[in-house]
Amino acid sequence: MSKALSVSRARPIALAGAAAVLYMLAGCSNTKGDLKSNAHGAMAALVVSSSPAPAPGTTFTDADGKPHTLAEFKGKVTLVNIWANWCAPCKGEIPSLARLAAAYRDKAVVIVPISVGKGADEIAGKAFIGRNPPLTFYTEPTYTIAFALTPPAEGMPTTILYDRKGVERARLEGGADWSGADAKAVIDTLLAEK
Repeated sequence: MSKALSVSRARPIALAGAAAVLYMLAGCSNTKGDLKSNAHGAMAALVVSSSPAPAPGTTFTDADGKPHTLAEFKGKVTLVNIWANWCAPCKGEIPSLARLAAAYRDKAVVIVPISVGKGADEIAGKAFIGRNPPLTFYTEPTYTIAFALTPPAEGMPTTILYDRKGVERARLEGGADWSGADAKAVIDTLLAEK
Protein backbone atom coordinates (compact mmCIF):
# COMPACT_ATOMS: atom_id res chain seq x y z
CA MET A 1 0.00 0.00 0.00
CA SER A 2 1.35 3.39 -0.91
CA LYS A 3 2.11 6.01 1.71
CA ALA A 4 -0.35 8.46 0.08
CA LEU A 5 -3.18 5.91 0.28
CA SER A 6 -2.56 5.13 3.99
CA VAL A 7 -2.47 8.87 4.82
CA SER A 8 -5.74 9.45 2.95
CA ARG A 9 -7.40 6.62 4.92
CA ALA A 10 -6.01 7.88 8.24
CA ARG A 11 -7.37 11.40 7.74
CA PRO A 12 -11.10 10.43 7.95
CA ILE A 13 -10.37 8.26 10.99
CA ALA A 14 -8.55 11.15 12.70
CA LEU A 15 -11.42 13.52 11.87
CA ALA A 16 -13.97 11.03 13.20
CA GLY A 17 -11.90 10.65 16.38
CA ALA A 18 -11.68 14.42 16.85
CA ALA A 19 -15.42 14.75 16.28
CA ALA A 20 -16.08 12.06 18.89
CA VAL A 21 -13.90 13.86 21.44
CA LEU A 22 -15.66 17.18 20.79
CA TYR A 23 -19.06 15.47 21.12
CA MET A 24 -18.07 13.95 24.46
CA LEU A 25 -16.72 17.26 25.73
CA ALA A 26 -19.93 19.02 24.74
CA GLY A 27 -21.95 16.39 26.58
CA CYS A 28 -19.83 16.82 29.70
CA SER A 29 -19.80 20.60 29.69
CA ASN A 30 -23.01 21.03 31.66
CA THR A 31 -22.24 23.50 34.39
CA LYS A 32 -23.47 23.10 37.95
CA GLY A 33 -26.88 24.65 38.24
CA ASP A 34 -27.97 23.39 34.85
CA LEU A 35 -31.29 21.89 35.90
CA LYS A 36 -32.47 21.38 32.32
CA SER A 37 -29.75 18.82 31.71
CA ASN A 38 -31.18 16.76 34.59
CA ALA A 39 -34.76 16.74 33.29
CA HIS A 40 -34.69 13.14 32.10
CA GLY A 41 -35.65 9.69 33.34
CA ALA A 42 -37.80 10.00 36.47
CA MET A 43 -37.42 13.78 36.20
CA ALA A 44 -38.49 14.03 32.53
CA ALA A 45 -41.55 16.12 33.49
CA LEU A 46 -39.42 18.64 35.43
CA VAL A 47 -40.02 22.16 34.14
CA VAL A 48 -37.28 24.65 34.88
CA SER A 49 -38.67 28.09 35.80
CA SER A 50 -38.15 30.61 33.02
CA SER A 51 -38.90 33.51 35.38
CA PRO A 52 -38.05 32.32 38.88
CA ALA A 53 -40.38 33.63 41.59
CA PRO A 54 -39.91 33.79 45.36
CA ALA A 55 -41.77 31.34 47.56
CA PRO A 56 -45.23 32.56 48.60
CA GLY A 57 -45.68 33.82 52.15
CA THR A 58 -48.69 31.58 52.72
CA THR A 59 -49.00 30.16 56.23
CA PHE A 60 -49.45 26.42 56.74
CA THR A 61 -49.42 24.37 59.94
CA ASP A 62 -47.66 21.29 61.23
CA ALA A 63 -49.29 18.31 62.95
CA ASP A 64 -49.43 20.25 66.24
CA GLY A 65 -51.13 23.27 64.65
CA LYS A 66 -47.99 25.45 64.79
CA PRO A 67 -47.88 27.94 61.88
CA HIS A 68 -45.02 27.91 59.37
CA THR A 69 -44.02 29.68 56.15
CA LEU A 70 -41.53 28.65 53.47
CA ALA A 71 -39.31 31.58 54.51
CA GLU A 72 -38.22 29.42 57.49
CA PHE A 73 -36.37 27.13 55.11
CA LYS A 74 -34.22 29.77 53.37
CA GLY A 75 -30.62 28.65 53.29
CA LYS A 76 -31.68 25.12 52.36
CA VAL A 77 -32.72 23.50 49.10
CA THR A 78 -36.45 23.11 49.70
CA LEU A 79 -38.72 20.63 47.95
CA VAL A 80 -42.40 21.47 48.51
CA ASN A 81 -44.88 18.76 47.61
CA ILE A 82 -48.55 19.76 47.44
CA TRP A 83 -50.60 16.62 47.91
CA ALA A 84 -53.81 15.14 49.35
CA ASN A 85 -54.61 11.80 50.93
CA TRP A 86 -57.45 11.22 48.41
CA CYS A 87 -55.00 11.62 45.48
CA ALA A 88 -53.58 8.21 44.44
CA PRO A 89 -50.53 9.59 42.55
CA CYS A 90 -49.80 11.82 45.56
CA LYS A 91 -49.76 8.89 47.95
CA GLY A 92 -47.74 6.87 45.46
CA GLU A 93 -44.82 9.30 45.54
CA ILE A 94 -44.76 10.07 49.30
CA PRO A 95 -42.63 6.99 50.16
CA SER A 96 -40.03 8.09 47.58
CA LEU A 97 -40.00 11.58 49.13
CA ALA A 98 -39.38 9.95 52.52
CA ARG A 99 -36.42 8.02 51.07
CA LEU A 100 -35.07 11.25 49.53
CA ALA A 101 -35.42 13.02 52.89
CA ALA A 102 -33.54 10.18 54.61
CA ALA A 103 -30.76 10.28 51.99
CA TYR A 104 -30.26 14.03 52.54
CA ARG A 105 -30.84 14.08 56.29
CA ASP A 106 -27.39 15.54 56.98
CA LYS A 107 -27.42 18.03 54.08
CA ALA A 108 -28.98 21.47 53.60
CA VAL A 109 -32.13 19.95 52.08
CA VAL A 110 -35.67 19.92 53.45
CA ILE A 111 -38.72 18.09 52.11
CA VAL A 112 -42.01 19.87 52.91
CA PRO A 113 -45.11 17.80 52.04
CA ILE A 114 -48.15 20.07 52.41
CA SER A 115 -51.50 18.28 52.49
CA VAL A 116 -54.50 20.14 51.14
CA GLY A 117 -56.97 17.53 52.41
CA LYS A 118 -59.75 18.53 54.79
CA GLY A 119 -61.53 16.77 57.64
CA ALA A 120 -61.15 12.99 57.46
CA ASP A 121 -58.67 13.34 54.57
CA GLU A 122 -56.46 15.59 56.69
CA ILE A 123 -56.55 13.10 59.58
CA ALA A 124 -55.75 10.17 57.26
CA GLY A 125 -53.00 12.21 55.59
CA LYS A 126 -51.40 12.91 58.96
CA ALA A 127 -51.40 9.17 59.75
CA PHE A 128 -50.00 8.37 56.29
CA ILE A 129 -47.08 10.80 56.69
CA GLY A 130 -46.50 9.30 60.15
CA ARG A 131 -45.87 5.96 58.42
CA ASN A 132 -43.29 7.60 56.12
CA PRO A 133 -40.52 8.95 58.34
CA PRO A 134 -38.57 11.17 58.40
CA LEU A 135 -41.23 13.35 56.71
CA THR A 136 -43.09 15.94 58.78
CA PHE A 137 -46.81 16.48 58.27
CA TYR A 138 -47.87 19.95 57.15
CA THR A 139 -51.35 21.04 56.12
CA GLU A 140 -53.00 23.96 54.37
CA PRO A 141 -56.55 22.75 53.60
CA THR A 142 -57.77 25.97 51.97
CA TYR A 143 -55.60 25.43 48.82
CA THR A 144 -54.29 28.98 49.27
CA ILE A 145 -50.70 27.85 48.86
CA ALA A 146 -51.49 26.12 45.55
CA PHE A 147 -53.04 29.31 44.17
CA ALA A 148 -50.34 31.59 45.64
CA LEU A 149 -47.64 29.99 43.48
CA THR A 150 -46.54 31.85 40.33
CA PRO A 151 -48.07 30.36 38.22
CA PRO A 152 -50.66 28.59 40.39
CA ALA A 153 -50.44 24.80 40.70
CA GLU A 154 -52.67 23.15 38.11
CA GLY A 155 -53.11 19.77 39.74
CA MET A 156 -51.83 17.34 42.30
CA PRO A 157 -49.32 16.30 43.16
CA THR A 158 -47.26 19.38 42.34
CA THR A 159 -43.66 19.52 43.53
CA ILE A 160 -41.79 22.82 43.60
CA LEU A 161 -38.03 23.11 44.05
CA TYR A 162 -36.64 26.22 45.73
CA ASP A 163 -32.97 27.14 45.88
CA ARG A 164 -31.25 28.28 49.07
CA LYS A 165 -32.44 31.86 48.45
CA GLY A 166 -36.08 30.75 48.52
CA VAL A 167 -36.59 31.20 44.77
CA GLU A 168 -38.53 28.67 42.71
CA ARG A 169 -36.20 27.00 40.24
CA ALA A 170 -38.28 24.13 38.89
CA ARG A 171 -41.49 22.23 39.34
CA LEU A 172 -42.92 18.86 38.45
CA GLU A 173 -46.64 18.27 38.09
CA GLY A 174 -47.76 14.68 38.56
CA GLY A 175 -46.22 11.82 40.46
CA ALA A 176 -42.53 10.90 40.22
CA ASP A 177 -39.93 8.71 41.89
CA TRP A 178 -37.95 11.13 44.05
CA SER A 179 -35.64 8.52 45.55
CA GLY A 180 -33.54 7.58 42.52
CA ALA A 181 -30.43 8.92 40.84
CA ASP A 182 -32.38 11.26 38.52
CA ALA A 183 -33.98 13.16 41.40
CA LYS A 184 -30.74 13.20 43.38
CA ALA A 185 -28.95 14.78 40.41
CA VAL A 186 -31.50 17.62 40.47
CA ILE A 187 -31.10 18.12 44.23
CA ASP A 188 -27.30 17.92 43.98
CA THR A 189 -27.31 20.56 41.23
CA LEU A 190 -29.16 22.98 43.53
CA LEU A 191 -26.96 22.05 46.49
CA ALA A 192 -23.81 22.80 44.46
CA GLU A 193 -24.90 26.37 43.79
CA LYS A 194 -23.34 29.08 45.92
